Amino acid sequence: MAANVPRPCQNGMQSEGRSVMLTMDNARLLERIVADPERCGGRPCVRGTRMEVAIPLDALAEGLNAEDIRDHYPSLELEDRRAAIAYGAELARENL
Repeated sequence: MAANVPRPCQNGMQSEGRSVMLTMDNARLLERIVADPERCGGRPCVRGTRMEVAIPLDALAEGLNAEDIRDHYPSLELEDRRAAIAYGAELARENL
């Protein structure tokens, strides 16, 4: 297997000797996502907003690129958008 190709490991994918599952960067990003029963029905939102995580993820699914999402949702910082994607990835791996 080539060194740059992610390969399966017990807890997800591994590339260059590090787990891609929940890196320190992803852990830091996920701190930006909160679920409060008093806000948005308890659905995960970007911290400090009422922007549900699903909104930027839906925008990606609809074909918007990073610049389009930035233009449509100027209140979301780059790290907020990355956090939404990281949350979706972790949820897909059922780590949350």
